[in-house]
Amino acid sequence: MKTLKILWVWVVLGVAFGQWVNGFYHFNETELIEVESYGYGVTKVDDNPLTVGLSLIESAGAKGAVCLDGTLPGYHLHRGDGSGANSWLIQLEGGGWCNSIRSCVYRKKTRRGSSSYMEKRLPFTGILSNNAQKNPDFFNWNRVKLRYCDGASFTGDSENEAAQLQFRGQRIWLAATEDLMAKGMRYANQALLSGCSAGGLASIFHCDEFREMFPRTTRVKCLSDAGLFLDAVDVSGGRTLRNLYRGVVGLRMPHSLPRICTNPHDPTSCFFPQNLIGNVKTPLFLLNAAYDAWQIQSSLAPKSADPHGYWHDCRLNHDKCSPSQIQFLQGFRSQMLNAIKGFSMSRQNGLFINSCFAHCQTERQDTWFADDSPVIRNKV
Repeated sequence: MKTLKILWVWVVLGVAFGQWVNGFYHFNETELIEVESYGYGVTKVDDNPLTVGLSLIESAGAKGAVCLDGTLPGYHLHRGDGSGANSWLIQLEGGGWCNSIRSCVYRKKTRRGSSSYMEKRLPFTGILSNNAQKNPDFFNWNRVKLRYCDGASFTGDSENEAAQLQFRGQRIWLAATEDLMAKGMRYANQALLSGCSAGGLASIFHCDEFREMFPRTTRVKCLSDAGLFLDAVDVSGGRTLRNLYRGVVGLRMPHSLPRICTNPHDPTSCFFPQNLIGNVKTPLFLLNAAYDAWQIQSSLAPKSADPHGYWHDCRLNHDKCSPSQIQFLQGFRSQMLNAIKGFSMSRQNGLFINSCFAHCQTERQDTWFADDSPVIRNKV
C-alpha cells in the first residue's frame, strides 16, 4: 500500500476515517466552551507513543503574552532530524472557547486557561508521531504542539481587570512563533501550520501571518483539521454557535478579528471560516467531516435547543437517527459543501470532506494512519 505524500501535493489527504469519536460530554451553551471532543490521540493503534515535555515561553511575560490567568504560555517541541531537520510543523491545540466573564473565569482554572494546570508531558501521535510507519510524511520534522490557553482560537488583545482576565491570544501566537524562530524555525525549508478544532480555526486565522514570517524561498502551507465551523441553524431554529461566537468576539473587541474579514462582514461573522477561507492567500488544506460530530452535538443539536430530548439518541449515535433527523443532517452536509465550493476552485488549495461522524482526525493515530485505514486509489 503506497503512502499518500501530502507534503506539498494537495489532492486527497491520507487518513483513516469512519470511527465515531468517543468522550463527548453533555453541556449547554455555557458549558459548550469547555468541551474538547477528542482525546490526545492515544488509541489501541498507538499504545506506547512518544511523550514530549512542556516548555514555557519565558520571554512571553514581558510582552504581555499570557494565558487567561496571567501565567506563561507554552508548547511541546520534538526536534527533527535527517531529511526533516529543516522542516517544521506547528500544531495549534484546540479545546472550545469561552464567551462570557463567568465562563472565562471558570476556564482560567483549567488547562485551557492556565499553564499551571497543563499536563507537563503530552503524547505525540498521528501527525505528531515520530514513528515512520505511523506518520511517514512528518515523523522526522520539527514538531510543535502550541498549547491553547486564551479561549478565543489564539486571537484577541484585551483584558478585564475586574475579573483578572487576560485576553491575549494574538500576543501568545506572536510570542510563540518568535520564540520558535529563534530556536531554528527561521531556517526552515518548508513549514506547515496546522490545528485541530478551535486550533483548526486558528490555523485559518493565522495562515497568512505565518507565511509572512518566512522568506519567499520557504515553502509554507496550512492545514485546518475540523475547523470548518458553520454558521448553521440548530434544531430549534436558532443559532447556537453564532450566539456563542458573539460572546467570544464581544469580550475581545476590537482586536480579535482577521483584517481580511472586517469589511464587509459583521464582527461575529468574521469568526466563521466560511467567511475567511476565500481570502486566505497562502495554500490551505481543509480536512473536515461533513457530519462533524462536535458540531452535531454542540451546535446543531445541543440540549438547549432540544429541551424535550428528541435528538438525544441521534446526537450520540447516528444509527438511532430518524429519517427526518438524517435529512436534517444531510442538509448540514450540503451547507458545508456549498461553503467550500468557491474555495475548492483554487488550484493552490486542497480539501478532503468525508461523510464520517468524526472530529479532529489528524492527531488520533486510528484516524491518521493505521493498518486498517480505508484505501482510496491504493493510498491510505
